[in-house]
Amino acid sequence: MVGRLRTFAWLAVLAAASAHAGQTPSLPAADIEGGNRAKPATGRRPEPTVEGFSVQRLQRIDAFLSEATRPGAYLGAVALVARHGKVVHYRAYGHRDLARTQPMRTDAIFRIYSMSKTIASVAVLLLLEEGRLSLDDPIGNYLPAFADVQVYTGGTPAAPQLRQPARPITIRHLLTHTAGFATVSGETATSLLEQANLREAASLSDYAERAARAPLGADPGTRFRYDGVNTDIAGRLVEVVSGQPYAQFLRERVFVPLQMRDTGFAVDAAARGRVPDFVSSDDSGHLVPADQISAREPGARLTPYDSGAGGLYSTAQDYWRFSQMLLERGTPLLGRKTVELMLHDHLTQPGLSVTGLPDGEGFGLGGSVLLDAAKRGRLGTNGQFGWSGASSTYYTVDPAEDLVAILLLQYLPRGGAHDLPKLQHRYYNLVYQALVP
Repeated sequence: MVGRLRTFAWLAVLAAASAHAGQTPSLPAADIEGGNRAKPATGRRPEPTVEGFSVQRLQRIDAFLSEATRPGAYLGAVALVARHGKVVHYRAYGHRDLARTQPMRTDAIFRIYSMSKTIASVAVLLLLEEGRLSLDDPIGNYLPAFADVQVYTGGTPAAPQLRQPARPITIRHLLTHTAGFATVSGETATSLLEQANLREAASLSDYAERAARAPLGADPGTRFRYDGVNTDIAGRLVEVVSGQPYAQFLRERVFVPLQMRDTGFAVDAAARGRVPDFVSSDDSGHLVPADQISAREPGARLTPYDSGAGGLYSTAQDYWRFSQMLLERGTPLLGRKTVELMLHDHLTQPGLSVTGLPDGEGFGLGGSVLLDAAKRGRLGTNGQFGWSGASSTYYTVDPAEDLVAILLLQYLPRGGAHDLPKLQHRYYNLVYQALVP
């Protein structure tokens, strides 16, 4: 714990010294020279290393992201790599404004969208450790509106045919996206959920009541369909069980203990200059402001309610602190066995229909689990855990290598031919190729 706090202090000093000047911090020479050195081949000088990374190979990340943020490509990015609790690469690239006049800062505050989901899972698990809930509890025990939820079987939106579900929705179903919510495009049941106008909910309580009135698209526990409805219902569950607003619970139980000072559902006025512009591509492939409220007002709330599924802003430094907690087996928030359960693949039920995950990946409690790096087709370690956000934000934690890698951008893909190429796989390859024996 002492070493962990010392690392936090070192990173804070490093970031503060450079971020406000629009520069990117570099590792002190002593940190590089003091690291281990790889065993040299015969007749060769030792290769400088830091925490098991080749210093020279880490520089390939700089070349890649500098090219990726050139004019005509992504605006800017922040990358952070850490191993054994020590940050070994922490850089900003490109710019944070569409006019490309303001250099990106390492302390930039990003819309992390679905990277909020892992934090929501930790909130639920904190309550599990206190004995206040269990993963296989029906959510109707806490949210009575879901006690009578129905499953759509046919008919029309105006006259749907419904039945009782084969089993109730449980907390585990929420965290593994197997609750059966009607979120599959083209299904009639999906149109019924859309009529609930969940995005217009004023609060998590309102959100849950709206969602409970719509029928499910499948029996709970029979299919994996990734969607934010599951996690926003989990956020409401945290409110009911804890007796606190979700934002307050996260602040007191997660953000303050981990010193995540720049993470929250909105950005204070004094810090909004650190929020990068949020962009997308138009039909000509040019960068334009994304069609989102937070693109027009950087730092504003992403949703009217405190969305556990995708409502948070954060920084690379803050999310590293959260990720490092997972690597340190939950210290200081969770117990070791709780984190082991969280990072385990939970999509193992016979007959479970899984859609939307690539070959070689499973899903834990709030993030994907790499099951087979060869099938996935990128460098990595079986058992590593992570997720991404809609605005091109990515993170992974690798318990076997004791490694964290984070890449934050602010680009919203449209799903068309003019989208910029996704960077996460090449970035992760560059991180892992830098490891030395």
